[in-house]
Amino acid sequence: MGNSRKKRLGDRRDGRRLRSLDPYNAMIPFIMRKRSESSNYFEDSIELTETERFLRGKRLRGYPGMGLLHLFVASYIRTAAQYPAINRFVSGQRVFARHNVEFIMTIKKEMRVDAPETSIKVAFDPADTINEVYHKLNAEIRKVKQAGEDTGTDNLAKALVKLPRLILKFTVSFLEFLDYFGLMPKMILNVSPFHGSVVITDLGSIGLPAIYHHLYNFGNLPVFIALGPKRKARELRSDGSVAERKYVDYKMVMDERVCDGFLFSQAFKLFKSLIRNPQPLDEPPEEVVSDVE
Repeated sequence: MGNSRKKRLGDRRDGRRLRSLDPYNAMIPFIMRKRSESSNYFEDSIELTETERFLRGKRLRGYPGMGLLHLFVASYIRTAAQYPAINRFVSGQRVFARHNVEFIMTIKKEMRVDAPETSIKVAFDPADTINEVYHKLNAEIRKVKQAGEDTGTDNLAKALVKLPRLILKFTVSFLEFLDYFGLMPKMILNVSPFHGSVVITDLGSIGLPAIYHHLYNFGNLPVFIALGPKRKARELRSDGSVAERKYVDYKMVMDERVCDGFLFSQAFKLFKSLIRNPQPLDEPPEEVVSDVE
């Protein structure tokens, strides 16, 4: 999507300031100053009958390895296209609409306990289909795993950690100061895993249950989603017979300052429905809704 609007005073490199918010919502970031104290916690389960049928079909049609992670990312992007308020962020005690949907993921360069971790950051357009999500996300993962090269995040961390402790502490504080006023250098925003739309982590892929992962006070990341492993459940049908169904559990932590609870609830009803019945993700949305001014 990018930013097609003319930049105005008070806008940032990664988002435009929302100036038409009602006074109550504009005041909230001054009362709840930190992301860690503004977090809401949510958990849910999704039945996977149609989901797995859809993913099996995609893999047979030339998308090997397409799985729940791709689907969760694509569903979140589509939800942001219809409910852009979930793609807002708070910075400098102001609320901003992000220019695009930026997905962040932490990966192991190799599947070994002692292998280093790194972060990838992928920018999506709200109109992206699940096929485009698949190709963009896989390309970034391959670039890191196959080439074995350091990401921009790795290089930035290596440069900073070489500084003496007190200088590093001052440097981080100075970056927070720049970020408060929207002056964070673009090269840092482009690689920072603390600035983005959402982190989605598939803990089920390594056999762990979903967790509530905290939000970071540094940066402006407003949503963290963790998936657990698939599980089976036996359920009683209306005729008295027993059916075995498969579910995935997920947990979410959200910065409540970005929008009200009713909007969040409507957005995540759509999010869940897209994961349960993903067929609409094969085509671009009929409309990408713009956030308020």
